[in-house]
Amino acid sequence: MKAPSIKDIAKKAEVSITTVSFILNGKAEKMRISKDVIKRVQDIIQEFGFKPNQVARSLRTGNTKTIGLIVEDISNPFFSGIARRIEDKAYKKGYKISYSSTENDAVKARELIEMFKSRKVDAYIIAPVPGIEEDIKQLLADKIPVVIFDRNLPEMDVNYVVVDNFKGAYSATEYLIKKGKKNIAYVTVDVDVDQINNRFLGYEHALLDHQIKPDPKNLIKIPFGSSEEETNVLLKDLFVNNPDIDAVFFSTNYLAVRGLFCLKEMNKTIDQDFNVVAYDDQDVFRIHTPPISVVDQPVEEIAEKIIDIILNELSRDKNLPKSEISKVVLPTKFIER
Repeated sequence: MKAPSIKDIAKKAEVSITTVSFILNGKAEKMRISKDVIKRVQDIIQEFGFKPNQVARSLRTGNTKTIGLIVEDISNPFFSGIARRIEDKAYKKGYKISYSSTENDAVKARELIEMFKSRKVDAYIIAPVPGIEEDIKQLLADKIPVVIFDRNLPEMDVNYVVVDNFKGAYSATEYLIKKGKKNIAYVTVDVDVDQINNRFLGYEHALLDHQIKPDPKNLIKIPFGSSEEETNVLLKDLFVNNPDIDAVFFSTNYLAVRGLFCLKEMNKTIDQDFNVVAYDDQDVFRIHTPPISVVDQPVEEIAEKIIDIILNELSRDKNLPKSEISKVVLPTKFIER
């Protein structure tokens, strides 16, 4: 049996093919099509089981109704949580999400941008890595909507949604200081990105503001992509060589998880004499004994802001001057456990 066409729907609804097209493409309200006509057409579409040909639609409208999402690591609970929520919110507005991971590799990130270009995605949501600034500038020059998140690129005029990483790390460090901790280790990842740098500055400033001199021996930077074994060696060296450490602040959730395994292997007890704090929350920190205090990022709100900006950009007339850049900085929340 021949699949129904837009022409068949228009004929049965006694409207023009153009009217059906406007309704299918979500432009009925803009074109002032009456609610009765919209309902009649939608009922016939459902009756026929009509599914628009996406390729034909993209050729006709110039839109694929897809958004490219590029993150550091989609398996990371923070990024997967953001992706899940963005996907849900985008789907409700008629968009699909295609996502990939960069593994913090600029070459891979550029390849992913080119791949999404070939697929003609309508917009990009990017957690940028150092070295792709020119690629993002080109997207903006091509008038393609872009929102970056998790980390900012201060030298670029681009929409962004980030959290106040400085204050988040400051509050966590101050919490440990107020519990009487003076030898607070800081475990971070060795990458030069905005949010990681600001977390370290928050840690450092909290120490200085409480007259505690930062000790280089208490700082460890683990190369990105290190194996579990390599990370374990570095962590064990930190604790064995610095027995006076009375607290440790992990700057990412995955480092904190690895750190908890390491501490368990070393039979090091987390108690009132030795505290652990992690940046980013996840289930393991809630069910761990004892539970781990965290700097919680507002994942739901981050996703909401990102998709709002993207949809606003997509609905904007590209022939008109661009409105102001959206610069969103959200607060974190310290959760004591």
